[in-house]
Amino acid sequence: MTETLQIAEAWLAAEPDDDLRTELSALIDAARSGDDAASADLAARFAGRLQFGTAGLRAAVGAGSMRMNRLVVRQAAAGLGRWLLAEEAAGRIEGVADRGVVIAHDARRKSDAFALDTARVLAAQGIRSMLHPGVQPTPVLAWSITGLGAAAGVVVTASHNPPADNGYKVFLETGSQIVSPVDQQISDAIEQVDPLDVPIGREDDHLIRRLDTSWQEAYVAAVPTVRLRPEVSGVPVAYTAMHGVGAETIEMAFTAAGFDRPIPVVEQHQPDGTFPTVAFPNPEEPGAMDLLLRTAQESGAAIALANDPDADRLGAAIPQADGSWRKLSGDEIGWLFADHILSHTSGDDRLVVTTLVSSSLLAEMAAAHGVHAEETFTGFKWIGRIATERAAEGQRFVFGYEQALGYLVAPRPLDKDGISAAVMMAEIAACAAADGVSLQDRLDAIADRFGRHVTAELSVRIPPAVGAEWVDAIVAAPPSEIGGVTVDAVSAFPEANLARIVLDNGARLQVRPSGTEPKVKLYGEAVDMDDQVLADLLTALAATAPA
Repeated sequence: MTETLQIAEAWLAAEPDDDLRTELSALIDAARSGDDAASADLAARFAGRLQFGTAGLRAAVGAGSMRMNRLVVRQAAAGLGRWLLAEEAAGRIEGVADRGVVIAHDARRKSDAFALDTARVLAAQGIRSMLHPGVQPTPVLAWSITGLGAAAGVVVTASHNPPADNGYKVFLETGSQIVSPVDQQISDAIEQVDPLDVPIGREDDHLIRRLDTSWQEAYVAAVPTVRLRPEVSGVPVAYTAMHGVGAETIEMAFTAAGFDRPIPVVEQHQPDGTFPTVAFPNPEEPGAMDLLLRTAQESGAAIALANDPDADRLGAAIPQADGSWRKLSGDEIGWLFADHILSHTSGDDRLVVTTLVSSSLLAEMAAAHGVHAEETFTGFKWIGRIATERAAEGQRFVFGYEQALGYLVAPRPLDKDGISAAVMMAEIAACAAADGVSLQDRLDAIADRFGRHVTAELSVRIPPAVGAEWVDAIVAAPPSEIGGVTVDAVSAFPEANLARIVLDNGARLQVRPSGTEPKVKLYGEAVDMDDQVLADLLTALAATAPA
């Protein structure tokens, strides 16, 4: 414990924020007095370095090398700057210092300080930075990278993580998120930086440029291009920003697209990093959309839409014939998008992309329309990469999605965008109303044509390392049966750390450790199978997890 106390005291001496200094000082005093809980807390906070991965950094805000704070952010920014300059020296990225890095942040605790510190650290390295004003959605940041010609982009956000968290996400010059091996390269560069001794420039350094709102306005002006039936009048849309930063931009986008502004969930409309009405601000979580469903029912909306706090994801719910409302799965939303886009675009050069754990139906829909379809690794960054690579081969990206509520319905930015997706989903609802059918009717028609694709998910709370071992064991020694159903084949996708099991009843089960949480995710899909049967198969698979 003595070594941990010494490390903590050195951190305390460097900590720039009074609130975190007070927090850490109290822990140190308690640990010195023999408080076991304080000692354990300190040990956890200084158990190593918060690792930078393909999702950047995410953790609870607090003092310590395993938490999100200004010292950790300064270290990350210094590592990013070093990597960019090394890439320039190797001839892989041009003009890093002049092109600079564009930076934005959400409304979570200390996001503004993290963004400014990033700019100050880059300035100390001679790299220009451009700070978006106020809070901004992630899609605006991603879209502005290519517009500004920046060498990279940073957004300070924990996306849909719990309220106590914050995070740090890095984008490439293409406007897409980093992919392997770049994440490891940046992580290695961060490792070489002492977080307690990072050179930092002045707040008014001439290399730090404060942007005005023109890039948000330019993004909004581009959003109406996603409309494929602009002549169709809008329908009432209920909407929640989930205490995030999407409300202002989405209202502007709806107006620009010729729709009335959405009907807001008033309690969740303004940015609030404490998330007072929702324990877990993720549209996928049970209960997170309850206030939205109430607003939709009371207002007579035709569809209910939800952004996550940084507005790069989109959730949706639709009315049923009996007057109730039903949340759509991420795949169902993807099917509605694909049906609309493939039916209102043309050309055999079109390309649609989804991920390994998303439904296989997109490929079937693409085949029916005679267009290219690809399946890639989990994480939207890979969809952006495929879109870029196939463009060089003459294929035209028109749609990409992942079942975790990530959708891209425009060629830019090359990242999931919950705002432009919301505008297109509003158009889909409007087209259904104009045709005299419901959105459930649209889904039923897709099922009539391609079979009723059933999907299910389940999580097992075990450490990622144990989950990885489980995946390896499934591949090395495939089970003969799952839940009494014979295993027909097992496939390995080592780059995604994923195992796919196909049963002889047609069900497809997949196992993948989470990249951001201590759990393993299980995914199931089948055609024309009872929902409960598929859920039971996932439960049986979960029962084989290591103890």
